[in-house]
Amino acid sequence: MLLDLDRINLGNARLQGLPQDVLGGDPTGVLYDWVNSAFYFSYILCPVPAIILSKLCPPRLWFGCAAVVWGLCSMLMATAFNFPGLLVARVALGVFEAALSPGVPFYMSLFYTRQEIGLRLATYGGFAAVAGAFGGLLAFGIQHAHTAIATWRVLFIIEGAPSVLLGFTAIFLLPDRPEETRFLYEEERKLALERMNRGTKADTGRVLNKKHIILAFKDWRIYAAGVIYIASNCAFGSISAFLPTIITTFGFTNAIAQLLTIPPYAVAATILGITSYMTDRLQSRGPFVAAGSLIGAIGYVLLLTVTSNHARYFATFWITSGTYTVNNTIIAWFAHNLGSETKRAAGIPLYMVIGQCGAVLGSHLYPLTEGPRYIVGFSVNLALYALATAVALVLTVSYRLENRRRDKKHGKVDVDALVDTTEYADKAADFRYTP
Repeated sequence: MLLDLDRINLGNARLQGLPQDVLGGDPTGVLYDWVNSAFYFSYILCPVPAIILSKLCPPRLWFGCAAVVWGLCSMLMATAFNFPGLLVARVALGVFEAALSPGVPFYMSLFYTRQEIGLRLATYGGFAAVAGAFGGLLAFGIQHAHTAIATWRVLFIIEGAPSVLLGFTAIFLLPDRPEETRFLYEEERKLALERMNRGTKADTGRVLNKKHIILAFKDWRIYAAGVIYIASNCAFGSISAFLPTIITTFGFTNAIAQLLTIPPYAVAATILGITSYMTDRLQSRGPFVAAGSLIGAIGYVLLLTVTSNHARYFATFWITSGTYTVNNTIIAWFAHNLGSETKRAAGIPLYMVIGQCGAVLGSHLYPLTEGPRYIVGFSVNLALYALATAVALVLTVSYRLENRRRDKKHGKVDVDALVDTTEYADKAADFRYTP
């Protein structure tokens, strides 16, 4: 929650006078777009090497130190007095958030089985939606406070400080890998290791399998996931930075717009929890990714075609619900579909990096000169979600066909049986995908 709060608070700060104080008024909104997208440039470059290297470091130290530094970066944004200063702070924020966010699915896959991880990742992702709702409420309260400095500066300080405190807490309290953590008794450790290796048995521990890194970069399905992630992150990048601004075009004041960002995020968190529970129970994720993409597309169709402000506000519920569903379901989908720790450590951040290119695009789709209808931005988001729907269907069909081919050639297997994936990762004959 704190990670996303520090990432998306720029959208709230925009309505509290940041462009007037730091960006010279920014009448076209171009400078704000660059400040917003600067985060994603470093967030694109850093995840793959960061998460591969994190496999060699205790998680509590890696995640804890990352949280401390990104919290400081968020707080330092409050000291910016010009465009370059704000830009540097956003770039640094992206570097250290990239050390945590793509690593969370990999870390959680060490503790949860494929039947459990969807709902657990939904809990993690649901806090991102809570961050959007809480951020709007907090911004509304701060905007009405009487402070000695600009309220947007107060916003950055108040939202950055908890990350620093939680980072130090994580260094002492976050469990390390199951075989290393001091929080488990020996019998518990054996059970945790057995759960971690259900369905696979490969490069466990602080080791890297170079062959599996190469396999990740050659796997077409990871790039297909990247295409889907481009669509959802283009929408997410737009929502996080521009939702308060878009809501003001519906005829609401800046303060009320901050409050009205809360319900779409709250509904999105609820929908995410329901769909993740269903994907775990059904052990099928592709159709839900396609459905989430379709829901997001319907939201953009409504924004493009209807004129009623109430109907357009209703469309934001469809967009947030679809976006958070796609973002989190695809992460759960690939957390156990890559066959080994090293391939997960390389493959998960790889498709996330590809997806963050969509976030950069989303940061530049809504200049003030395009308002209040933002036809181009809504149309691009709609087209990307239509493409994501088709790609998700292709992916789920390909997984089903491959499972069927392996069943026919090698016989049916227990999906939780121990499979030696040391050599071929997910290409091992007895490995089965979650479709």
